[in-house]
Amino acid sequence: MHQESTQPVQPVQPHAAPKPQRLPPGAEHPSLLAAMFRPGTPMLWVPSSYFAMALTYMMLTSVTSIMFKNLGMDNGKAAEYASYLILAYTIKPLFAPFVEMYRTKKFFVLCTQVIVGVGFAGVALAMSLPNYMVVMVFLFGLLSLVGATQDIASDGVYVTSLDSRAQSLFCGIQSLSWNVGPIVASGGMVYLSGWLHTHYFGHPAGEFGPQWIESWRVIFFIVAAIIIVSAIWHARVMPDGAKAENAPKSVGEAGFILWDSFVTFFQKRDVWLMVGFAFLFRLSIGLLEKIGPFFMVDPVAKGGLGLSNEMLGLVYGTYGLIAVLVGSLLGGIFVSRRGLPATLFILCCAVNIPNVTFLLMSMYQPESLWVISAGVAIEKFFYGFGSVGFMIYLMQQLAPGKYSTTHYAFGTGLMGLCMMVTGVVSGHLQQALGYVHYFWLVMAATIPSFLVTWFAPFHHKD
Repeated sequence: MHQESTQPVQPVQPHAAPKPQRLPPGAEHPSLLAAMFRPGTPMLWVPSSYFAMALTYMMLTSVTSIMFKNLGMDNGKAAEYASYLILAYTIKPLFAPFVEMYRTKKFFVLCTQVIVGVGFAGVALAMSLPNYMVVMVFLFGLLSLVGATQDIASDGVYVTSLDSRAQSLFCGIQSLSWNVGPIVASGGMVYLSGWLHTHYFGHPAGEFGPQWIESWRVIFFIVAAIIIVSAIWHARVMPDGAKAENAPKSVGEAGFILWDSFVTFFQKRDVWLMVGFAFLFRLSIGLLEKIGPFFMVDPVAKGGLGLSNEMLGLVYGTYGLIAVLVGSLLGGIFVSRRGLPATLFILCCAVNIPNVTFLLMSMYQPESLWVISAGVAIEKFFYGFGSVGFMIYLMQQLAPGKYSTTHYAFGTGLMGLCMMVTGVVSGHLQQALGYVHYFWLVMAATIPSFLVTWFAPFHHKD
């Protein structure tokens, strides 16, 4: 699935920057590897904390949709329920100031990871209940709030425990570690669910229904164990994280800071054009996000490609996500050489036009796994290539000002809101239109993206 949060949203940092700790003594050595792997280095906790964040996020917002589909839920409800779980991650800037008020950031990281681990184990156990679906959806909703808090606290430890040089040194590790999460969740876990279903429990691959409970129960126990082990590890190696100098000391002060950040956000020049850009740039991707995997696993008779979960995990969750990573790397190089104003519309084309591969696959329903893999990889590669422009635009044009980190979070929150809204309606639209007509709708939805990109304002130096 598309990754919606490649660059993790940082916690609110009002007014003044915190005074972070420096790298461990001697880590200023010019050798990059020596600094990264010295005893006490952030290399002990940065990769594991961002992997845990990503694994939680992807299991809740993407993998759940495949599980709902496997358990017999129709496309409309499966996409809708999974999309609602994005809401907590969308609104997390609203409660970030309150996390800053109490205890240490490490305390919140450990608490949230333990709760997430226990919660996923609870989901696995709940599958034995007669009304398991209701209980699961309720637990997923709670876990999304806890997972969003984990993101805030983990970002806070990173920002306040490392000085600027160390943050620059480890930013690539941070991003890479986050991106491993989707590969493990959408690739490895989905693949393993299919393997268990057919090879261990002996069920037919192409049938959906309660017989999938056995496989998914194992998956959630595995994920629960990974998160709990992460919490135990972080209890030993993660620093406490410093408190921001101007952290709110009361609920009233936190509310004032949040309100002031809203007021100053909407005082920005041409703010509504930038809001439109943040919300609409990925409109077509939001419509494709949940339906793409459904199209892969639905039977050929229903207009799908009839892949098993194993093949879905390989094609969509592994090859596709690797293509996203490569595309993102090359997209960053492209923007760095030519500048964002000269490349933003090209990047928008890269995000939107390759969606036509799904339209073509729905029309011809290829049987060759190579053709299907190539179609997915092309779309994902250009998605990664073009999405770099979106994140850079938010950083350079929308975020600058008194509350730059918070305003950047508002921008990514608007993008998340778009993904949630489109995800909620996508399954119902697909059921009404069928796959071919639905993918025509996806292509029509690229038009607003082109318009907001063409008129996107540039008021700050590139």
